[in-house]
Amino acid sequence: MNEKTVFRLVMSLSLFVFILVLVLDSKILPRPEPMPGFARHLPLLNAIINGSCFVLLLLSYRAIRQKKVSRHKRINLTTFVLSCLFLLSYVTYHWLSEETKFPAGHPLRPLYLGILISHIVLAAGVLPLILFSFWYGLSNQVQKHRKLVRWTFPIWLYVTLTGVIVYLMISPYYPF
Repeated sequence: MNEKTVFRLVMSLSLFVFILVLVLDSKILPRPEPMPGFARHLPLLNAIINGSCFVLLLLSYRAIRQKKVSRHKRINLTTFVLSCLFLLSYVTYHWLSEETKFPAGHPLRPLYLGILISHIVLAAGVLPLILFSFWYGLSNQVQKHRKLVRWTFPIWLYVTLTGVIVYLMISPYYPF
């Protein structure tokens, strides 16, 4: 695949995911009533996946610093697969359930909203960075990979960590 094709594919996929999340949030699609029982477990699953990805990203960073390229690739592929599973689980949960809101009068609400907003904005922006980073790494374009990963890694790390924090802060308010 040439660079132009990869760019179009990455941007199309990123835009599709972004639009899908917006559509699910807008409640355009009908939700099944009642919510299927398995859906109540998805937020915890998502937090576990995010926490696992956070740890794997740190291990991947350590592996590459130790020049263990093969280990670095395996860890990143595992992280990528887990992130794909997270995305499927996240989309499924947001299709099947109503939004849970942090209590308006709670003193930690401004902190929660600050973390949540930064998490959402960076999560939306990091997907194309991740996909391009993977493409460059897997196609052995090491210089491009290194240059892009300097941005991708800290953003992806932040998104995975704040995903867990958001879950811990909102979980007492789930209606189930």
